[in-house]
This record gives sequence, C-alpha cells and structure tokens, in this order.
Amino acid sequence: MEQARSRSSSPLVSRTTEVVEPAFVAAFEALPTPRTTWSAPDDALVIGGGEAATLTASGGDRFAAIRESATELFESGDVHAGTEAARPRVFGGFAFHEGACDGEPWAPFPEARFVLPRVQLTYADNGAWLTVNAVGPDAGVDAVEDRLAREVDRFAALDAVDAGSPTAAVGSRPPRPGIRESRRTTSRDAWRESVGAAVDRIADGDLQKVVLAQALEADLAADFPRAATLERLAEKYPDCHRYWFEPAAGESAFFGATPERLVSLRGRTVETDALAGTTGRGETPSEDEWLARELLDDEKNVHEHELVAETVRDQLEPFAASVSAGERRVRRLATVQHLHTPITAELDADRHVLELVEALHPTPAVGGLPPDRALATIRETEPFDRGWYAAPVGWIDAAGNGAFAVAIRSAVGTRRRATLFAGVGVVSDSDPDREWDEVQLKYRPILDELEGDAAD
Repeated sequence: MEQARSRSSSPLVSRTTEVVEPAFVAAFEALPTPRTTWSAPDDALVIGGGEAATLTASGGDRFAAIRESATELFESGDVHAGTEAARPRVFGGFAFHEGACDGEPWAPFPEARFVLPRVQLTYADNGAWLTVNAVGPDAGVDAVEDRLAREVDRFAALDAVDAGSPTAAVGSRPPRPGIRESRRTTSRDAWRESVGAAVDRIADGDLQKVVLAQALEADLAADFPRAATLERLAEKYPDCHRYWFEPAAGESAFFGATPERLVSLRGRTVETDALAGTTGRGETPSEDEWLARELLDDEKNVHEHELVAETVRDQLEPFAASVSAGERRVRRLATVQHLHTPITAELDADRHVLELVEALHPTPAVGGLPPDRALATIRETEPFDRGWYAAPVGWIDAAGNGAFAVAIRSAVGTRRRATLFAGVGVVSDSDPDREWDEVQLKYRPILDELEGDAAD
C-alpha cells in the first residue's frame, strides 16, 4: 500500500479563487500531466492536472486501503474552497478484480489509484474556480497562495469560453483520427462457444447470470485528439458520467462516457441505479418508440434487469434505514436504449462512500450472479484483462462523500492506439448472435469518436 503521506507529514493546504471561464481545450492542454476529468449530470465538470498526492493500493483490501489513506490525507487539511464544488477531492478508480491489470494495455494502471490534483479547474453552476492543492514540503500557505496567483495569470492568458459553454472551444477542432486497422480479442466462433457454455452453466444451476465482455484494439491513422474527443463525448452524452484518468506518466488514458452510476453519497442519502437490458435506437421516432416498447416487454431483458435491481436493493439493505426503487423505465442514449430503475436509500448511520462502493461492486450488470461463480467464469472465459473496465471510478471528499460510476462505454487510448471494451449479460435464454450484435452497439460511443471524418 502506497500512502499519500504519513501522519507526521505536512497537512494538505488548498486555496481557490474564481476565474473567467477558459475554453475546455485550452484549459485541458494547459494542465500538467497526469490529467483527470470528471463530469456527471448532477456534478460539476472538473479538470485536474499534476499530483499533489497519490494514493495507490492493490489486492483484496484495496477499497479499505484507499479509504484509510484518503481519510488520513484530508483529516488535517487547511482548505479555503470558495465554493463547495471546488473543494478538494481525490479522483480515480479501481481494477475490476485482483490481478486485472497484469496485461496490456493496463501495465501503467495500479489496481487502485486516486490523485489529488495539484492544479484543478472546476466549471460549476456559479462560475469557474481555479484551485491549487499541496501536500508535504510544498504545503506552506504562502507558497500555495503564490502558486495560485501564478496559475491565475497563466489561465487568464488562455482562450475564453465560447458562448458560455465549458465544452465549446474557440477555433476549429481537430478531426477524428480514423482507424487504420482493428483486431478483436474474441472471434465470432469463440464467442458462440463461450456464450453457449455459460448458458449450459445457467441451465445446470451453477449460474443465474454472467456478463461476458470483448476487447477491440484499433490502430489509429492519426494522433489521438484527447481534448477534442472529450468535447465530442460531452456533446453527444450530456446525461452520462464522463471520465478521463491518466496514469503517472501521462502517456495513456482510460476514458469513457458511462450511463451507469454505481453510487453517490451525500450525508446519509444514497442514489444508485439498476441499468440492464439493451436495444438499439430507431431510424425514425416511431421505430424508436416501437423498440422501447419491445424492450419493456421483452422477457429476456426484463429478467436480466430484475436480477440487477433486486441484487442492488439487497446489497444496500445492510446499510440502510430505508430503500426505495422507482418505476422501471427506458433510458435513451445516442446509440442504445436501456432498461433503468432508479434506487435511493437513507443510511442508518454515517458511512464512507467506499464502504458502499465495495459492497455494490461488481453489480450483476457487469459481473453476474452468484458473484463468485460469475467472476470465476469471467476469468476463465475472457482472453484479455479487464483492468479498470466495468469497475468503479469517481471521487471522494473530506467528509467521506463521493460519486462513483461503472466504467463501461470505455477505452484505453495512447497516441496511435485505442483498446475498447464492451460486454453483455448472458442469461438462460441468451442467443450468442444477438449478444454479439449488442456488444457491437456498445462499442459505438467510443468507436464513433475514433472513426475518421472530414470535420465537425
């Protein structure tokens, strides 16, 4: 376990001031590596650069280890945030399971890694806020305030935001890079065999459900346009959680736009989702509506969804004074439609968000049931390492509150290569060819931002 600091080291010092909103691309490129971005429908857009503190962990106790280190980091902080949205937070994620980061492209990613950015820009409802954080020898108040003044001057020289939108850059945006060649980790024949074997296990009573995934390696025809890709995802998926995490060297990044919230905690109020069951979008409004109705009535998808919703409720009950679920509905995204049930809970005591993250991960929407047997099936079947794919990513603050999403609709990108990940839930009446087609639908959010075009 690598901790950010010992109890005897210097405390955290954080200072914030309001600034004129810079354009997203200009701000992203101005920040030092490694960079982080986080945005959610009910949260501010945050871009962070550099590392004031880094927390890493591995193994089965990685959730507890990060929780302890984050608590220690924040416990003696000298913080002047200016606004709640700009308060210090650590951002990061976890591996799907132990050993999941052993192979490529995951070598630079620990099994758990959270970063307190050295410089942070927050686009909130009440303006843009620039924050400087420091821990250790650089954590003197005067030094931090001097650094903040220098950063304010540096950001003031950047392009201002266009039309009041933090994702609208001044000037033209680089085109999508195009794909020169792509390779699947799983052939169609191997996929049919794997899904068939999983259905046999379900029929034998060994499993109720298992989520099987694929990986797609894409060699890019031009350099990967990092900030432009994030802008496009923000425009196309405004109702999703969008994330970007660079490992220490900053040469690669794990990023995506996921519709699936794992959990958010504010005080004792918990919000989460059951998201499972998928169909495509229609070419016309009437076809779209027909597909949505078909999804709501489809026995296989409803069964898969109810397994997830019931399990999420069961996982929350040991912590909760009350748990309630909303009505099952269809959630429409740009390329797919999902069955969605919102779930809320009031806790029976104060909890740290990572206690809930550990209890909920992996949900049956990305793992399966029973969890141990599903995980064993995943490890035996998938010919690649999941790394952070389908695992919790998000943030933690000094109060132990936080927000985490399930890192689907995701990829690891380097200068000239992207590795995409997508999976589907296999239940008793799953058809391998239909599940194959669903995987291809789930590649689209990232694949669409890589395939070449002339310009926006």
